[in-house]
Amino acid sequence: MKKLFPWLFAFFLIILYFSLQINTTTNIEKNEIEETLNSMTLEEKIGQMIIIYETHNTVNEEVTALFNHLKPGGIILNKENITTFEQTKKYIEDIKNLSNIPLIISVDQEGGSVQRLQLLKDIVPTYIPSMQKIGTQKDPALAYEIGKILGQQAKTLGINVLYAPVCDIATSNSSMTDRSFGSDPEIVGNLCTNLGKGIEETGLIATYKHFPGHGDTYVDSHYSLPVLDKTYEELENFEFIPFKEAIANDAKMIMIGHLADPKITNDTTPASLSKVFITDILKDKLNYKGLIITDALNMRALTDNYTNEEIISLAINAGVDLLLMPNHPQEAITYIKENIPVERIDESVRKILEFKKKYLKNEETLDVSYLNLPAYQEILNKIN
Repeated sequence: MKKLFPWLFAFFLIILYFSLQINTTTNIEKNEIEETLNSMTLEEKIGQMIIIYETHNTVNEEVTALFNHLKPGGIILNKENITTFEQTKKYIEDIKNLSNIPLIISVDQEGGSVQRLQLLKDIVPTYIPSMQKIGTQKDPALAYEIGKILGQQAKTLGINVLYAPVCDIATSNSSMTDRSFGSDPEIVGNLCTNLGKGIEETGLIATYKHFPGHGDTYVDSHYSLPVLDKTYEELENFEFIPFKEAIANDAKMIMIGHLADPKITNDTTPASLSKVFITDILKDKLNYKGLIITDALNMRALTDNYTNEEIISLAINAGVDLLLMPNHPQEAITYIKENIPVERIDESVRKILEFKKKYLKNEETLDVSYLNLPAYQEILNKIN
């Protein structure tokens, strides 16, 4: 034992050294984030909470003025922004240069009917089948490889956040059938978590959607408000399972859907505006610590039932960190400034800055060839 003691002592010192290094690094990063937060105006802080969309495909004077004025936290790419490969890539590069704080450059890129990069006009990326078709294979390794393909394709352009994977569990009444991995919650949880891991293997961030789960609704929230009719126990044993697995595997961003469940909230408040769903359930009961983003706030499930001010106020007070595509973002910033306590704003902006510092470091792009690698087809050939 005496002979072992020096080795054990040396091992202890090594562990202590690295622990101190990690803690020192963490403290330095926290101090830097607090310094950044304290140096920002209130309007700049609020801007970080907004993901905007705009309709140009080059960064002209109008786009520059928009970003200088709003100072948003990021942008979602839409069909108007996606033209040729080189022009889209330059548009993203120029957008990033408009901010001193890293921007979230995001896109809906699930596969199947939702893959915006298929809109490129000169180079068509390898087509990814629907999650429904991939789900029939029940193969987590395949889901992981497909996640890597999605991430690599997006990384050619400089995108850093994907709104995928879908964690909704499709039932016979589902409006999400082709976008879901299937009807078995355990299989859906396994596949969506592995697809998310594949995305993040490439350096991008996956967004798990749409909490608490759209799969057992037949109404499309783009056009009307879907309504679930489930108790907490029913949700916990079905809809929540994929999200709980994602959380257990370090989900960094979760998207909240626009759907109501009166058995949970006692009214028809959509989950995206509900403190019960976002804070009481997702944060407190499911112990989720990452960023929370709304589904697009211009969808009729919300706009047919609430004013823009009500949407913004309810979402933030419910515990949301990022507002995706709010109508009239400047009005949103003004309203938040006048009506939301600065402590509540700081809570989300601190999380956003931490997220950006930790995960938006590597902004290198991949060569254009990663849109269509021959290896992709070898992987997709495994789908029957």
